[in-house]
Amino acid sequence: MNRISTVFEKASGPILNVYATAGFPKLGDTMLVLEALQEGGVDIIEIGMPYSDPVADGETIQQSNQISLDQGMTVALLFEQLKDLRKKVQVPVLLMGYINPVLQFGVERFCQKCQEVGVDGLILPDLPMAEYEAEYREVFEKYGLYNIFLITPQTKDKRIHQIDAVSKGFIYMVSSASTTGAKSGISSEQALYFDRINQMNLKNPRLIGFGISDRESFLKASSSASGAIIGSAFVKLLAKSSDLKKDIIAFVREIKGTN
Repeated sequence: MNRISTVFEKASGPILNVYATAGFPKLGDTMLVLEALQEGGVDIIEIGMPYSDPVADGETIQQSNQISLDQGMTVALLFEQLKDLRKKVQVPVLLMGYINPVLQFGVERFCQKCQEVGVDGLILPDLPMAEYEAEYREVFEKYGLYNIFLITPQTKDKRIHQIDAVSKGFIYMVSSASTTGAKSGISSEQALYFDRINQMNLKNPRLIGFGISDRESFLKASSSASGAIIGSAFVKLLAKSSDLKKDIIAFVREIKGTN
């Protein structure tokens, strides 16, 4: 069974998924960050594949993308950095990014490398569902990769049911129609959206992302889903940290309430 499904089956509390940009803050920090996240107690890790035009991301993640790219990060280098991933990290790992670098690398070659290093799934926000089903689903499944789809408050019920039907692992619930990190906390309007989705009786669990930055917002989001995703707040921590391992472990334990 895919590690992502196993996490949801065995979870005894809200699931914490943390996003980290590959090759940030320094090019060689990728594995250090992943190992520290695991030691802190994170449930799922998202590795951002740096891209020159990350349109869905806010300023914090955009800057981390640019710094990583300027330092020399590429898809090929990321796979090289992850070659011993499963000797050190047991939690599920997703690669998140945009479809263009995947196409440039070669879709089947990319999926094969994911399987080789132990990546469990992909989040590609600009890959349309119809295109995924028609062109890529077979190759993703061939290499055991879950493709995680996003929904927003503007996504129609019919489309949400379609996404639920083709999804495996979980559905990424974008908390608002903004870029990552643009807001903090959960508004009453967002709470209504969360309730609407809960009443749809979807087969897949959901994780809520965008605007989750601390234990309070994590718990509030998790009360309406299986857990939540933290990105910009963690990337900000990496940017200012003077002791990555110590600060990452403390951050995760603070969010999970295990300090």
